[in-house]
Amino acid sequence: MLDRFDLALLNLVQKDDSQTAEQLAASVALSPSVIARRLRRLRRDGWISRTIALLGDKLIAQRLRAIVWLQLSEHADQRGKSMLLERIRAAPQVQFCYELAGSWDLLLLFDCASMAEFNRLSERVLVADSTVHRYETSFLKQQLKFEPCVPLDPETLGA
Repeated sequence: MLDRFDLALLNLVQKDDSQTAEQLAASVALSPSVIARRLRRLRRDGWISRTIALLGDKLIAQRLRAIVWLQLSEHADQRGKSMLLERIRAAPQVQFCYELAGSWDLLLLFDCASMAEFNRLSERVLVADSTVHRYETSFLKQQLKFEPCVPLDPETLGA
């Protein structure tokens, strides 16, 4: 179970995981050694799955990014869906894929160096078999907000 100190640490490292235990101790009323142990436990127990670096706008602005809504075929079987998801997971240009409820089945974000790369990738990944009924693409003009953080509140989580 997570306590309020764990939640405070998770909130902080979601925003900036480069902080040292000493720096985190300025915000969380624990010693740096206790913070280091807690962070190791949070990683070991799967509360923190991985640490990544997010690229700045200077690089992202030069890339072609597309949101793709995908609808599976009415007769898509589990094998076909599994193969599609394998292709999606294997494509590093697909940054995320969410399964949806509603008229669309999947939502994906593609990040490519060019339109040619996007076209090759979408043909290879999305049109490789009859599992995909149709898809629609919207190209991103500008990133206005990107904060992949989950605010954790001890009061609402009962910690």
